[in-house]
Amino acid sequence: MNEPQIAFLALYLIYIAIILLFHNTLFMYPFRLLTTFLHELSHAIACWISCGSVRAIRVYENEGGVTSYVGGCRVLIIPAGYVGAAIWGSIFVMLSGGRKTATGAAGALIAMLLISLCFAPNRTMVMLNLCYVVVTSIFIYLEWAVFTPILNFIVLFYGAFVGIHAIFDTYQDTIRRTVLRSDAYACYEICPCCMPRCVGLQWAICNIVLQLGGIWIAMVQLSDECENMGWWDCISGDGNWGDNNFWDWEEGVANSLEDWLHW
Repeated sequence: MNEPQIAFLALYLIYIAIILLFHNTLFMYPFRLLTTFLHELSHAIACWISCGSVRAIRVYENEGGVTSYVGGCRVLIIPAGYVGAAIWGSIFVMLSGGRKTATGAAGALIAMLLISLCFAPNRTMVMLNLCYVVVTSIFIYLEWAVFTPILNFIVLFYGAFVGIHAIFDTYQDTIRRTVLRSDAYACYEICPCCMPRCVGLQWAICNIVLQLGGIWIAMVQLSDECENMGWWDCISGDGNWGDNNFWDWEEGVANSLEDWLHW
């Protein structure tokens, strides 16, 4: 392993230790709410993918949430909460290794935070989303105009916390106990051959694999072989798409963003 990979793993393990030690404290409360938001957002995305209509996305102070929708495919929408939050965590982790990829992940989060405010949010969610939009935007500015690296650390923490909390939530709500109104029980009602705890176990395994996959891709991105390659070139191992590099636009977007912030 090279130095960036060692630093990445060390920082990730430090984050995990902090998360496990202070998970239920007030300090981690905003991050638990963020995970709840991503859980509900994932329900909404699954609804949109299956041609349903989302009426409301809400996050509550007790760390619960609800996504109201009409239509769509319930078989896709119901599992999307716990698994979707883990997917978001995995994406943040895998994109945290590079400056441009971390900026892309942060930008995508900001976009989702703002778009979701169009769907009848409650007061808690409005405050939560706007705070994260402001804070994440500040870190993007600092990354490109003041000091680097800093956004990588923030995106990695988002990914580590969301991923670990998604696993913890899945265990608490679907494996350790059976809650009649849980997503796992709703899946059991659709498919009675699979008990709620069995459903939860499958989701937990999936969530663990997703987090490990995010770590692996981040490590690949930080390898010596990928030092002068674009993100997709690095992951795919092939820098050519026809006669042109498919990811040449990365450099132009990054340079434009840096010029705009320094203007």
